[in-house]
Amino acid sequence: MLRKPDKKNYFKYAAEIGQNPYCGIMSFQHFRGGELYSDIVVKPENNMCETENVECYPIPEYVEQNGRQQGYYPDSTIAYIRILWKEFEPEQGVYNYGFIEDIIAKARAKHQSLIFRLMPHSTRACDDVPEWLKSLIPCPERPEGKRVKASPTDPLFIKLFCKAVRKIGEKFDKDPVFDAIDISMPGAWGEGYNLRFYSQEDIESIFDAYVEAFKHTQLISQYQHTDILNYLRQRTNIGWRADGLGDPHHTEDLYPPKIALIADYWKTAPVSFEAYWWMCEWKRQGWDLDNIIEKTLQWHISSFNPKSLPIPYEWEEKVKYWLSKMGYHYSISSFSYPEKALAADTLELVLDIENVGVAPCYHKIPLYITLNGNAETYVFETKTDIRQWMPGSIRETIQIKLPENIQAGGYDIEISIRDDAVENVHFATDAPCKDGRYRLGAINIENNS
Repeated sequence: MLRKPDKKNYFKYAAEIGQNPYCGIMSFQHFRGGELYSDIVVKPENNMCETENVECYPIPEYVEQNGRQQGYYPDSTIAYIRILWKEFEPEQGVYNYGFIEDIIAKARAKHQSLIFRLMPHSTRACDDVPEWLKSLIPCPERPEGKRVKASPTDPLFIKLFCKAVRKIGEKFDKDPVFDAIDISMPGAWGEGYNLRFYSQEDIESIFDAYVEAFKHTQLISQYQHTDILNYLRQRTNIGWRADGLGDPHHTEDLYPPKIALIADYWKTAPVSFEAYWWMCEWKRQGWDLDNIIEKTLQWHISSFNPKSLPIPYEWEEKVKYWLSKMGYHYSISSFSYPEKALAADTLELVLDIENVGVAPCYHKIPLYITLNGNAETYVFETKTDIRQWMPGSIRETIQIKLPENIQAGGYDIEISIRDDAVENVHFATDAPCKDGRYRLGAINIENNS
């Protein structure tokens, strides 16, 4: 028998008790709760990058890391790690899988998902392409007095780098810790410097390698190359990321026309930003944090990389507000359910929620209903797909069939969204919570006799 709801409970918004997985601020080249780089003051006369020695993983031992004594930093359920090609393939055809396995293990131990990029090289001579590649083709050095260096233009560079990408995909594509792969292009850090010097065929071969190697892992790519994003979107739900957040020229001039061309991508794949410099420097520059926050929320941001440097203490409340909107946040409005049922009945439950964030969750994390009694507990995995919970109001009607041999008695009705790979999803609600399960109502189960 189908038991329709005859009781309705109402709930109010309350801040989540923890940071949700797959969204928010990410730790950069660090893991959850670890040290932070010390604040760095930008020197206007320096045409180099003040963070050159912190751009590659692992972090050199000589780097000063007193950031947690200098500012605020929120909890993070995402680790963003970039490694050099030479670390993964120290000899041609010899792949250091253990290096990446250690990164995955560290993220898993901290209950973090991982956003990962394989960089062809950085800017410093010690962060260059693999030495073995230099014996095969010409590899440019950084020009004197310049901040950025280019990649080789020989097609063999593209071919061999793509081979390394494919090897990573073969080994790790199905690992549940992998949240997203940040697509690498030619140029320092893999960010597309001098992309115009490569043929369209070579560029497309890079993106083909990623799409073919990562069929189970989300792909994200640079926002400014909208033609590439459109090429990728024909084959996969591509997400995008933007460097340079904070700088007024980026925020007001560079971003808007490009983002307008990819305005609906957020509905199927995540949007991520990375800081121009870092947030203490934002404050010294006098940049408008309120404007930055509101613009990124309009662009449906899911995650932000502040580069694991401290955030000014004075900005803590503003950042907390930002985090309360960034990505997805589920506030429970009401829950309707039957107060009585018999064994083998089907219960109809109606959940009204509000996604008060600016994006959906892009991972298919199961939603469970638990009947928690004094003597027995019954757990039901529902067919609900939370990826469909867009910003705004959602009504979810759920039916669960009770076992014929269910023990009679009173049960709390609890709801949870959980994934073995990461921590539970937290609801923004005043409903009581224990062990990640939110109590929304109670039901009495009677015997059929």
